[in-house]
Formats: sequence, structure tokens, C-alpha cells
Amino acid sequence: MPSAPALNLVEGFLRSLHRYPQRPALEIEDRIFHYADLAHEASRIQQTILNCGHGGNGAPFVGLLAHRSITAYAGILGILAAGRGYLPLHPRFPAERTRTMLAASGANVLIVGEECRESLPALLQEIQPPLTVLMPETSGLKDSAERFAIHRFIFSDRFQPPASALSWRGISSDSWAYLMFTSGSTGIPKGVPITHGNAVAYVNSSCGNFNAEDRFSQFYDLTFDASIGDLFIAWQCGACVVCIPEHSVMAPAKIIREKRLTRWESVPSAIAFMQKLRLLKPALFPDLRISVFGAEALTVSAVEAWREVAPHSEIINEYGPTETTNAVLRYRWDEKSSPALCHNGYVPLGKPLSGQDICLVDENLNAVGEGELGEICIGGSQVSPGYWNDPERTRKQFLSLPGFGSRIWYRTGDLALRDSHGWFHYKGRRDEQVKIRGYRVELQEIEGVLRKISGCEQVVSMAWSAANGSPEAIAAFLPSQARDKEDDLLEGCRKHLPEYMVPRRFYYLDPMPLNANGKIDRKKLADFLKEKPRE
Repeated sequence: MPSAPALNLVEGFLRSLHRYPQRPALEIEDRIFHYADLAHEASRIQQTILNCGHGGNGAPFVGLLAHRSITAYAGILGILAAGRGYLPLHPRFPAERTRTMLAASGANVLIVGEECRESLPALLQEIQPPLTVLMPETSGLKDSAERFAIHRFIFSDRFQPPASALSWRGISSDSWAYLMFTSGSTGIPKGVPITHGNAVAYVNSSCGNFNAEDRFSQFYDLTFDASIGDLFIAWQCGACVVCIPEHSVMAPAKIIREKRLTRWESVPSAIAFMQKLRLLKPALFPDLRISVFGAEALTVSAVEAWREVAPHSEIINEYGPTETTNAVLRYRWDEKSSPALCHNGYVPLGKPLSGQDICLVDENLNAVGEGELGEICIGGSQVSPGYWNDPERTRKQFLSLPGFGSRIWYRTGDLALRDSHGWFHYKGRRDEQVKIRGYRVELQEIEGVLRKISGCEQVVSMAWSAANGSPEAIAAFLPSQARDKEDDLLEGCRKHLPEYMVPRRFYYLDPMPLNANGKIDRKKLADFLKEKPRE
């Protein structure tokens, strides 16, 4: 039977711990951690945070530099149980970007997994405020005390012993659960804080079909908000989370089959990657019974391909920005009725989850009617309180709408229409934001880096779409004078931007195509890209 709704993310895990202490909670490669094992590791981290002196007090968030390891997952639980929110950091993100996020969060404690120790020196060398660095799996770092004397290190042998039972202290629905950063058009990542109330609203609406026998994929990186579904829906239901190894993330067919996963969640482009590698065969995944896709538009052709390989699986499309906690719209594919409901080969976004509302508005923020195109605005219990320490940007995106009183809605920038059946259908963006492999990307942020390095004003970055229409990379257009700087452009982009935002191709055009208003004609550049062969 499904668990009762949890009041916070830790409580859902603890209920399963008490019911299923010796059931698998986490599987990483060939290592299995039962609920009692995971709770033990989380409690070590919790107690060390609570007892590490000045570094453990005051700041609402704790940085977590860990990747698909026991420290990553126990770290999340330990941070939350200590009454803090976690700030997930990626070891492959540029050090400068990670430092920016750490500084913006105000975190003065950083937990580091053993797998990230090599990326730690580059991160610490330019951080000025002292950090308390907790390394649960590491016994020491050579010359760390002398090289980074400003920071305090607590290695595995100095960790506090776990409490007799993992517990949570003082967590309310308004307590912070996590802080994630998305691409920002100004060149500075936007911090999105999510409360326990926001997060459990999504988790509680998603647990009904699962039980302790289920095996969940953990596909998404922890810096991607969809990861909370992978983890906390599973743990609230007493199920096992199976970590997808890094080398299998975009070609996970073998893992899905061998690990006998029953729930799969990923971006739809994972289907295209597996098709491209000819990994998909009829009835390959007989154990899958729920498959969830999100963060990108889901095509009918992708659904048809997945139905062949997972014949017993229900297929679900979800939609929702980071600011509204993973997903607020859900659509369950029905073999008989769904094909007729699809628009232009795309699956509907669905209808709102319990406690969430959608309003489509015109340019003046007035609600539009059935069948009319409008911008998606979201209200409800999953909506973040606003951007972290950024009141100006918050006022622009979190606002009231005419006719709805003082209620706050998040303005997404996504366009949609609502059909006569009440289903919402995605129709694109009103700005220049795109998604690459599910990550939100502000093209202006990339262009700002290119402009600074090249010294050229006429710079354009665009999404480079795959044959199935899903954006898979970035292409950059610059004047010919920048051709000799391509090595510098690549190096600079890799220094300032995550890998998925670094342009894969550079094109040099003289003159740049202009439209009637004298602006760079992006449509002509898009047509230019369509004619280029794919890799």
C-alpha cells in the first residue's frame, strides 16, 4: 500500500526506514545499501554538520560536491536531517561557475565525495570566505592544510558517530530543501530555492502507483531538479534507487534490463540516443511498468519506439520548470485516445497535478480562452518563493495576474494552448531560451561569453537540433575576423560554461544575414543549420 503523505522529505525516508530497514534503498554499480545502511551514512554526515562549530551554524544551505556516489545520496539526507537545504554542485562544471554558486548561496559548509577530490583544489584556490570542508570517504589530502590554510577540513576519521537513529530537527513546510541554479540571461546563474512544502507536494502526488518492490532509475544529475523524483518518490514508497553509471547515462539499455528496473525517468532524447546506437529491440525491457519523460517535448514517434521496447510500461509525459518543483502537468499515454489528441506529432503536456493551477495569458497578462495561444503561468503549492537574493528578477517572474487577486503566479515564458478536453499543449518559447538534453539554456549567456572573448558584437548562438527535432547542442555564429580565435573561444567557453552550453560548431559569416529591421536574421541562420549534416 502507498505510504501516507509525508510532511517533509526526510519524514518520507524515515517511514520507509522503520518499515523496511533491511530492504535495498540504493544501488550503485554492484554495491547495495539497505535503508539502515543509508541512514547510518546520512546520520554520520548529519551529526558532523551539527557539531562542526562555526562552519555549521547560520547558513541555510550546505554545498554538496558529489557525483553518483554514496556521499552524494547520504549527503542529501544528512544535510536535510540537519535542518539545512542542499546545494548540488557538479564536478565537471567550470570551477569559476561553481564558486559563483557557492558564494551566492552563502554556504559555509561543503561536503565532498571521494570521486570529486581531484576537482577540489581548483575550486578552493580562489574562494575567500572560509569553508568547512567535510570529506566522509577521504582520510586526508596531501598538503591540504598548508595549501588551503584558510579552510577547515574534516576527514572521515574525524566524523561524528551516527546517532542511534536518524532523525530530523525543526523542519517545517517553509524550511529550505534545496537550491538549484539555472542558466541566466545576464550571464549569472539564477538560484531557485525550493522548500520542503514545495517538494513534498510533488512527491506526495506521485507515490500512488509504487511500492517497496519497485526499482527506480536515477538518471538525472543532482543539479537537475527532476532528480528529486528519482530519489524521494522511491524512498517514500520503500523502493530502491538504482544509480545509472555515468558511462551509461545516454545509452542505458543494458542497465535497464540487467537491473530489472520497474520505473524509468529521463529526457526523451535518451530514446533517440539509444535508437541511434541501435540498442533498442522489441520487448527489451519486460520489467518496466512506469516510464516518465520530461524536460523536453515528447514526440509521438518516441512514444511508439518506447512502447515496442517496454510493452508493459505506462508512458507518462511531465512538464514543469525548476521554479515550480519538477513537474506540474502530467499526461498518461492511452493507446486508443492519445494519437488523436496530439498536436503536430507532440504528446500533450497534460493536466495540472493536485494543488497546482495553470493560467494561459496574453502579452498584457490577461487570461486567454480555449484554443488560444498564451504564456503558461503556474500557481500552487509547488511554486518557489522566488529567486535567491534577487528581488528584482523575482518581481518580474513571480507576480499577480488580473482577476486573481493577490495570488502569486510564476511566469514561465513557455507558450501553450488548452484544447476542448482541458489538455495543455506546448507551443514553444516567447524568448531565446532553449533546452539542451533537458537543461535550460539562455542563449544570451553563451553570447555574452563569446562577445567578450572575440571582441565582436555580431555574435549569435543557436540550438542545433537532431534529426528528430530535439535540440542536442549549441552552434555559434561569428564574423570572419574571429576565426583565428576559435581555440580561445573554446577554452573560454569551457572555463565559464557547463559542457552542455559549450558550442559544438563555430561558423564564420561575412556579412551576417540581417532582417528588414537591421537585426541579425536568426531564421536564416536556423535554415543554414538545417542544411548542415549531423554528426
